[in-house]
Amino acid sequence: MRRYGGAGDRGTSVASVGVGFEDFYWWSADGLRLHARDYAGSADRPAILCMPGLTRNARDFESLAERLAPDWRVLAVEFRGRGESAYAKDPMSYVPLTYAQDMAALVEAAGVNRFVAVGTSLGGIVAMLLAGMMPGRIAGAVLNDIGPDIEAAGLARVRGYVGKSSNHPTWMHAARALQESSGSVYPDWGVEDWLAMAKRVYRLSSAGRIVLDYDARIAEPFRLPGNEAGPDMWRAYAALREVPVLVVRGDRSDMLSAATAERMTATLPHATLVTAPRVGHVPTLAEPAALEAVMHLLDRVAEPG
Repeated sequence: MRRYGGAGDRGTSVASVGVGFEDFYWWSADGLRLHARDYAGSADRPAILCMPGLTRNARDFESLAERLAPDWRVLAVEFRGRGESAYAKDPMSYVPLTYAQDMAALVEAAGVNRFVAVGTSLGGIVAMLLAGMMPGRIAGAVLNDIGPDIEAAGLARVRGYVGKSSNHPTWMHAARALQESSGSVYPDWGVEDWLAMAKRVYRLSSAGRIVLDYDARIAEPFRLPGNEAGPDMWRAYAALREVPVLVVRGDRSDMLSAATAERMTATLPHATLVTAPRVGHVPTLAEPAALEAVMHLLDRVAEPG
């Protein structure tokens, strides 16, 4: 069944708005049924593999997917423990290497030969790991507000909230809570923006409460220093040397420093940097500067020869 996107839609059969997607399910090596949104697109181009941040899900990529399909096939994934993907029995499997193995299984299950990795925060770490795991398969990469070096302040902030219970009686209550906690990240947002964000972050529970849409146990390994990334991420990043790479940074980011972003572009011959103004961690990729840069990278990927 083809389903349709829209602010807050979790895939109910609503055909009035949005670009349609198919639900795609595949199995991890340890027997978890995982989920992605599959937006149909050209088979003559690499697929776009969109991977979200630590507590996020496929809904973060609705806007981008609708912009790219049907020119590009877009797979917007949900890591284990998020959205419609199964929760892991062992919380210590909630680590980047396991996520990368899950993504490699998806690429094979979906019949994808080459792909452009679009990774937000944690998703960008997974993208770098995939470059080493699947040499020659990645046609390009967008690393959204993440790099081989992660700022201590940003990690401390995320460790302070991830896994903590949060539930609300209405969507407006959830939106206001997000604005209170993250207003400095998106200082120019209005009420409608925060409502849209709430419907990406939360879901409606069977009890009628608005609850976070992830397994709280993802916090267990993340709170242990060193589990937020691989042991040598500069080496992982170097595996992207032969392909176009776009580094996106929010100018208020506490996760990716300006110095690290500059080093990233200096390290690889085909890397470019765009900074999203008046945005913290993380840009949504709907910002005009960021979206224009993403489209330019895809033009480079699509160039013949």
